[in-house]
Amino acid sequence: MEWEIELVHLFVSEGHNYVGRHGKESLDHGIEDSDSIECVAGRGIRGDRYFDHKENYKGQITFFDHGVFEMVKRKFDLPELAAWAFRRNVILRDVPLPELIGKSFALQGLEFEGVEEAAPCYWMNEAAAEGVHEFLKGVGGLRARIVTDGELHKGPGVLSLLP
Repeated sequence: MEWEIELVHLFVSEGHNYVGRHGKESLDHGIEDSDSIECVAGRGIRGDRYFDHKENYKGQITFFDHGVFEMVKRKFDLPELAAWAFRRNVILRDVPLPELIGKSFALQGLEFEGVEEAAPCYWMNEAAAEGVHEFLKGVGGLRARIVTDGELHKGPGVLSLLP
C-alpha cells in the first residue's frame, strides 16, 4: 500500500520546552523549519533534541498530520496557530498515521519503523489552547525509529508500506 503525500514542515529543535518541566514554567527553545533534515539510523535527526537520546529510542522522529493541525485551528478558533507548537518533526498531508503503528514504511527513499502514537501531553493546552490536549488523544501523531540514513525534503513524496 502507498500514499502520495506532501511533507509540509520539517522541524528541528535543539532543546526541550516541556520535558522535565512538570510543576515549572515551560521553556522557549527555538525551532527551525528546514527545507531538509538529516535522518541518522538508530540515532534520530541530526541537531534535534532527541538525537542520541538513548539506544533504540522509539521517538527518533515524530510525524504529525497537517489535517489534524488544521482541525485544531478551526475547532479552537486559532487562525494564527503555528504548526511548530505541536513539537513534532515532520508535518505531512494525506497519510493515515495510526495505520503505520507497528509497521515498516519508506518515505523519500528512507526506511522507518512506526512504533506508537506520539501521545499529546498536558502542555498542549499551554502551547495552543485549553482543551487541545484532550482533543489530540488518538490523533497526536506517530513516533518512529529511523532505519536507514538519508535526508527528507519538503515537498511531494510517496509513502509505502514495506513487507
